[in-house]
Amino acid sequence: METKQEQQINFEKAKFQAILDKTVDNKAIFGTVLTIETANNLWTGSAGNLTDNQPYFIASTTKLYVTAIILKLNAEGKLSLDDKISKFLPPEIMNKLHVFKGVDYSERITIRNLLAHTSGLPDYFEDKSADGKSLLQKLQEGTDQSWSFEEAIEMSKKMRPKFAPNTKRKAHYSDTNFQLLGKIIENIYGKEIATVMQEVIFQPLALKKTYMYANAADKTPAVMYFKNKPLDISKAMTSFGADGGIVSTSEETMVFLKAFFNGYFSQKSLLPELYKWNSVMFPLEYGVGIMKFELPAIFTLFRKMPAFIGHSGLSGAFAYYVPDKDLYLAGTVNQINNPGTSYKMLIKIVSSIK
Repeated sequence: METKQEQQINFEKAKFQAILDKTVDNKAIFGTVLTIETANNLWTGSAGNLTDNQPYFIASTTKLYVTAIILKLNAEGKLSLDDKISKFLPPEIMNKLHVFKGVDYSERITIRNLLAHTSGLPDYFEDKSADGKSLLQKLQEGTDQSWSFEEAIEMSKKMRPKFAPNTKRKAHYSDTNFQLLGKIIENIYGKEIATVMQEVIFQPLALKKTYMYANAADKTPAVMYFKNKPLDISKAMTSFGADGGIVSTSEETMVFLKAFFNGYFSQKSLLPELYKWNSVMFPLEYGVGIMKFELPAIFTLFRKMPAFIGHSGLSGAFAYYVPDKDLYLAGTVNQINNPGTSYKMLIKIVSSIK
């Protein structure tokens, strides 16, 4: 016979599953998976065409893994967040990397600027190029393509920076920043970013289904959707690397998420130093290598919602910690066109927890 506590846990699980089932409408969202963990409870559920242990592209949630490595390097004294990036990058990369209103700011950019998106560098992926289209738009139209780190930086150099580094209260979310961080990591370790991830994060945390996507013929990850159609952009996914190339499962993402917020990569007491928020795209704010989602009370009928701290991705993937409830959430809705659906689902999940 179940105890009262067990009955309560099962009741919550049923509510979680109902929310997942309702999220899948087979019009925009065709599958979702969620792992949720509190101090005493762990639950994974899925709906639609995703299963509990299905690997998927975590997209820009990858950036949190990059932040973890940078924090570890900082803790080991191998770099400082306030180091100029020119200390770790060759002249050909630094040359005219950031020229704004006729002034070359390239040598002023720090690692902290890259982490916090306060460098002012344009986004090679989502900002428009000379032909009026972004690389993202081209992929959404079905033009799958790959690119190298050097090509990503050249694309960025052909775009106009948004502002000078460290301009007060200004941040511009840019995948270029994390391409550069990935190269800095490679140069410090003397190894490719995929190998560094494997040796520093995946193996120590025993993540057996988590890896950096590198082979376009690899069909292990679930295909992402754009609107109501599958969008196979395998070539592009091999190119993102440090700004969005990791494949994982919700359960393994959860293992990393808990390690991150419990001081595995740097002292836990130092984490609040990352919480210096700038607006990047409403209602998202960005700190130092970390993202925050928090809806103002006016959007929730003046019912206070807690802050979600962690990261999310364009694919609808997410990995968030909710400090007010000591709650962790990881998963995806696997939809490029409307990744905001994941936030609606998370709000419903958290609201259902008493």
